[in-house]
This record gives sequence, C-alpha cells and structure tokens, in this order.
Amino acid sequence: MIQNDTIVALATPAGVGAIAVIRLSGEKSIEIVNSFFKSIKKDKSLLLQKSHTLHLGHIVHNGVTLDQVLVSIFKNPHSYTGENVVEISCHGSSFIQQEIIQLFLQNGCRMADNGEFTMRAFLNGKMDLSQAEAVADVIASNSAASHQVAIQQMRGGITNELKELRAQLLDFAALIELELDFSGEDVEFADRTKFKQLVATISSVLKRLIDSFAFGNAMKNGIPVAIIGEPNVGKSTLLNTLLNEEKAIVSDIAGTTRDAIEDEMIIDGVAFRFIDTAGIRETEDVVESIGIKKTYEKAENAQLVIFLIDSNKYIQASDLFLEEIETIKERFPNKRLLVIANKIDTLSCHDSALLSSEIENVILLSAKQKVGVDELKAELTSLVNTGALSNNETIVTNSRHFEALTLALESIESVKNGIELDISSDLFAIDIRECLRHLGNITGEYDVDKDILGHIFGNFCIGK
Repeated sequence: MIQNDTIVALATPAGVGAIAVIRLSGEKSIEIVNSFFKSIKKDKSLLLQKSHTLHLGHIVHNGVTLDQVLVSIFKNPHSYTGENVVEISCHGSSFIQQEIIQLFLQNGCRMADNGEFTMRAFLNGKMDLSQAEAVADVIASNSAASHQVAIQQMRGGITNELKELRAQLLDFAALIELELDFSGEDVEFADRTKFKQLVATISSVLKRLIDSFAFGNAMKNGIPVAIIGEPNVGKSTLLNTLLNEEKAIVSDIAGTTRDAIEDEMIIDGVAFRFIDTAGIRETEDVVESIGIKKTYEKAENAQLVIFLIDSNKYIQASDLFLEEIETIKERFPNKRLLVIANKIDTLSCHDSALLSSEIENVILLSAKQKVGVDELKAELTSLVNTGALSNNETIVTNSRHFEALTLALESIESVKNGIELDISSDLFAIDIRECLRHLGNITGEYDVDKDILGHIFGNFCIGK
C-alpha cells in the first residue's frame, strides 16, 4: 500500500545542534529533493543513483545556496517506510532547518503527522502493529531494562510468540468451517484430541504473557517503591540519600511530610520510582489524615514496599514492632515487603546483632550517615524479577496488548469448555473467531474472515 503523497519532517529534536536530519517519504521524495540538490560533482542526478547511497552537495533555491548537505537515498521497498525515502543531513541551525522544510512544503510535500513515518512502515508491511508501537518505546526508554524490553518487542517478540500458535489455530478454524459446510454428512475434519492440545497450549502461553505485564509495565515506567513507616523514622532522609539530593523536607517535627513525594533513579540498569509518604500514626489533624490515607494508597499501587522502622524504638519495644510488621504484611499480602531498620549508627554492636536475629531479612541502615545504602540497592535489584530479561523471554509492556491477550484468553477458555462439554462445532467456532480477532488486534491483522478463507482455498482442494 504505497501512499500517493510525499511527507516531510524534522527527524532530529527541534533546536540548535551540530547536525539536523530532515526526512522525506513518498513516491516523489527523490524527485523533489533532486530539483534543489546541486552535487559537488557536476550534473549528478539523484534519480539515477542506487539505493542506500550518500551524496554530498548543496540545497539551492533561485540561485541562493541554503546549506551544504549530505543526502541519503533509500528506494522502495528497501526503506524504513517501504517507500522512497530521502534523509538530508544539514547544519543544525533552526533557520536552515525551517528554510529547507518550507522549500519542500512549497514544492510538493506536506508536513508529516505525528508518527506518520512509522505508520507508513506498518501500512506497507515493513513491521506489524506491535513492532510499530515498540518504536515509540525504544525512543522513550530511559534505562537499560526498558530499552532491552523495547528492542525485544521491536524485533517481533510477541509476534513471534503468537505467530505459530495463531497459524495452527487458523488451520483448525478452517477445518471447523468445513465441518459446518458438511454438517449434513456428519463428518469431522478437525482432530478433537490435537485441537484440545493446541487450545491448552495457547491458553498456557496467553496466561504467561498476561502475567508478565505487571513486571513489563513496571520496567517500562519505573518500578514503584513506596517508603512507609511512622513519623520521624527517616523516610525523607532515605529518599534524599538514595537520590543524592534534597528532594524532601527533613525535620524533627512529626508529620512534616503530608503528601507523597516521588522521584526516579536507575540502579543497575533498572529504573525505580521511589515514593516518600506521610508517616503512619493516629492523628486528629485532617490534612495529615488525608496524607496517611494516601500512604496506604501508594503502598497498594507499588510493586515494592519499604517498611522503615527506628532501630532505637525497636530495641525499647520489640514486641510492638514485630506485631506492626505482621500487620503490614497482612495489609499488603501480595506485595514484596522490605523491612529496613534505620538509625543503626546510634546502636551498640550487641543491639544491632539482636535486631538482625529477630527480624527476618532485615536491612540495617543509617540514611543520615549513608551506611547500608549499597546493601539496600543490591536488595532492591535482587527483588525485581529480571530473570525474564536475561532469558530474552517475551515481556508484555503495552496495556493494549494486555487487554487483547486477556480477551483472547477468555475466548480460548470458552473454546476449551466447549470441547470438554462436546458441544456443537458451530457454537465454539464463534469463540475461535473471537480469539483470532483479539490476537490479530495485537499485530494489526484484523481480517479474520479473510484469513480463514485464505486457509481454506490455499490448503484444501474441494471439488477440484
């Protein structure tokens, strides 16, 4: 599907820089640039040059040289968009950029819409929809982990994961359609045992991909870590120490933090979003009560929860703190809880050893003296499930994909139930179509009916 018009846009960030890249895509892109390009070598026409070649020259309009440029040519279909593409590397002056772009806009181009180059790549079959979406994720990635996930997706991670299963399901769908056509002759084209095995496999894969979304979404946007505890245990000091800046106000006055304060940092290639919250205590202050309510909400939405306690107060009333730790665990049973004993610089060696022996997996730390911070960072990265990353497993990061996979799983579970109940093929054939449609939504293959017809005519000979 080659577009008829030619689009142009600045491919590099707006503003002044050493170099700027202006990109054109469309059938006439090479022709338009050639009209204003004067090569260093005389009488050199861009129209006669091979694809994937570079050409040094000048952009000239009405005898006025706008800039010396380097022109890259990519001829269809071997280009990013699948169309003729020209990329012009010019000097990074904002004035030069706009002069060249305006010149092309006045001579057969129009300004590209947001994401239109990638949209054309999708429409022209250069990538599927999930890969096109991954392009934006690669650009937005701010950590090694989010970059790795996005690159894996751009290489067709989820597409490759589902491609073979979807093809097999299409084969069975085609056979089920045949059974419906020959329903009066009471014949079965689809082997129910193999079909049942395939449905079980698809169900298992879908569940694994759906379960990966919580981790993938956190990798993409930063692992949310809520720091909770009583007032004056050092939550704000810990946040400032981790970020190495005075992000939160630190005071001896209880209840200083009344709203959540958030900031992000990268530890060993993984982005963590730390959330300093209001201290948990009984209070009649209306504003502070709202802050405490927000504390529980932030902890509920976080993937990791740091429960900070005062080491000195623990030594004085250990039973009370042990009960409080259990209460926090019961309140957030599905959260990964990390207990940290702060202010250990004020403890004796005996008290520190006692604290370590009584609280399982506790981290001893002094946020003020920056003691134990490295151990905390190491523990945070160990708590994050990075095994899927190191094994190059497909990780779902896109909420649209998550929704489509969830709907596909519902449909395939209905198919599984239909087979077990031995219901008529025409009833669960609808659910097969729905599953295929939802899977197709991920990659942009919407026309399920066309796919089924293609399988019938392409793989089976009826009445030949």
